[in-house]
Amino acid sequence: MSAQRQTSFQKITENGAFDVVVIGGGINGLGVYRELSLQGLRVLLVERNDFCSGCSAAPSRMIHGGLRYLENGEVDLVRESLAERDALLANAPHMVRPLPTTIPITSWFSGLFNSAATFIGKTGKPSNRGVLPVKIGLALYDRITGKRSALPRHQFRGASATLKTWPRLTRKLLCSATYHDAWISYPERLGVELILDTAQEVPTSVALNYSELLPANTDVADAFEVEDRETGARYAVSTRVLVNASGAWLDQVNAQIAPTKEAVKPLVSGTKGSHLIINNGDLFEALNGHMLYFENTDGRVCIVFPYLGNVLAGSTDIRVQHVARTRCSKDERDYILGSLQLIFPDILINRDNIVFSFSGIRPLPISDHDFTGRISRNHKVHRIDGPVPQFCMIGGKWTTFRAFSEQTTDAVLQELGLARLKDTKQLPIGGGKDFPNEADVLATRLMEDFGISRQRADYLTDVYGTRARLVIGACQQGSNDEPLVSGLNLTAAEIIWLVENEHVEHLADLIFRRTSLAIAGHVTTTVIEEIAAIMATHLNWSPQRLEQEGQFVLDDLRDYHGVSLEDLRHRAITRSKECA
Repeated sequence: MSAQRQTSFQKITENGAFDVVVIGGGINGLGVYRELSLQGLRVLLVERNDFCSGCSAAPSRMIHGGLRYLENGEVDLVRESLAERDALLANAPHMVRPLPTTIPITSWFSGLFNSAATFIGKTGKPSNRGVLPVKIGLALYDRITGKRSALPRHQFRGASATLKTWPRLTRKLLCSATYHDAWISYPERLGVELILDTAQEVPTSVALNYSELLPANTDVADAFEVEDRETGARYAVSTRVLVNASGAWLDQVNAQIAPTKEAVKPLVSGTKGSHLIINNGDLFEALNGHMLYFENTDGRVCIVFPYLGNVLAGSTDIRVQHVARTRCSKDERDYILGSLQLIFPDILINRDNIVFSFSGIRPLPISDHDFTGRISRNHKVHRIDGPVPQFCMIGGKWTTFRAFSEQTTDAVLQELGLARLKDTKQLPIGGGKDFPNEADVLATRLMEDFGISRQRADYLTDVYGTRARLVIGACQQGSNDEPLVSGLNLTAAEIIWLVENEHVEHLADLIFRRTSLAIAGHVTTTVIEEIAAIMATHLNWSPQRLEQEGQFVLDDLRDYHGVSLEDLRHRAITRSKECA
């Protein structure tokens, strides 16, 4: 058990009384945890697994207003999303960056009545979007954003100008339109930064991963226990309010803790979204730094954009009946690969180019829409009465987590008869605090102050923002601050720092969420073995525990991300040859 975890449970042992308990450590749960704590409340957050390990680990990595939502008539959602996109660009510039987005258009007027059809109750799939509806949508997008946006307004290009910029695009296009949204490099890391910021500002609040809130085995309706899922130990806690932020698992949590049967009616449904990470130089170059936002043959919107040196492509949108962990199926893989051939017909993209895949369940409000793309991505707070009132966070998306957290917090404050103390709209997050206008400025300062290489400085700036000074300072005080394996920037000293400071309990936490090793396709058998050995020494793991941790990562890569042991070994051999 890490020292951080021991300290957290010690706080609960000394005082188990909290104002609010938040269930769920995804981005909405972490957002409301910070928001509530900053209002002067003592808050406990419990997450069954690791922070941001469920749906919050499987987004499209876009921070956007949601151009498609205009088609569904959700103007208020788009307005809120655009405001939150701009706030994240300002508050987390080390992770959230502008993303020029281009729409290849192959018809003139088709799809003009998509939005109107929604307002009169149509639930089927939309038709192909032509020039005129795209122009109307982008004009409205710009108008909603207004003059406050730091991003450029949209522009159209004819076929000739489009093909000059993207020569590998399909010759079927009539023109293209470019607008700007944003993307996030390390969403799971931003979630952890919310916890770290809260710990600094409000040290009485506690955030626990690998823990679960359970009703106490007493006749007292408002008595609870927190179970440490690592040891089985239980700790008595009490709370004035519950916030259920468990996302797709919200109904399951309600059934477990709701005071009456009437309170467990279904509130959420889910759709499955899968994505591929593709290592294909021709495709990467063909994108020319843009995201392409386009339609598949079934009318669903697809995306593809450069991501951490590779290409991210997606996504699917499949209704699910039962909530469980999920993976990208072969049909979904072929669907996404097939979509890319529509816009880049002469670029050969095959299954061997896929270095990682991921899939998650979007927690959406209950809906009877036939076409899943019509289901609202909006969010709402649902109150359940009881000895301890419960507020359920239903729906939502990554971009709007702060606004949703604010809305939920206001409902909780009203319940408790308290006034808001702090607004987070302009509050920096983690390494976004005091981040310079140009990342190069910070990297240069790191080089000068710590005597490190440009490559190392750029890496630290990219991952940690202004927190990089803290990281490299600690690494240089320790030992072995050399690259873990040739070709990687990650060092043994940095791994120890992450274990000590970022709530790391398992090898998988580091491989999948505190670093980009897995999703960027950098993980190999050698990398897994080296990191596991460092953690085993630092956390006093037994040989059996060490073996279990390594096997879990291998199984997870195979079962949920399409990366086999053979793939990992092949990467290790290839990298060894490249670095020889």
